[in-house]
Amino acid sequence: MSTIPTTTVTELPDDAVIVDVREADEWAAGHAPNAVHIPLSDLPARLGELPDSDDTIPVVCRSGGRSGRAVEWLAQQGFDVANVEGGMRAWHSAGKQLAGSGEPRIL
Repeated sequence: MSTIPTTTVTELPDDAVIVDVREADEWAAGHAPNAVHIPLSDLPARLGELPDSDDTIPVVCRSGGRSGRAVEWLAQQGFDVANVEGGMRAWHSAGKQLAGSGEPRIL
């Protein structure tokens, strides 16, 4: 089994553009301000919506499981991606800003 590329929230700038693969209710509750929302189940059909970047694209979910699967698949497709260790829980725990409806939180 191949090693999944990873990054940590401390390695990401607060204004990082990341791909969030959580479900719509999780996204609405709270997400990184510059995140692009593409639920894991929609990813194959929405590859054209991935951020255009010369840098590695961070991918996040709640705790790292779904985003790990997304990163593994995207890397096989030739994308330069990395799983955000600890997911949005780690993002929030690090005190990074959240956007969302009402009082942003992580579901």
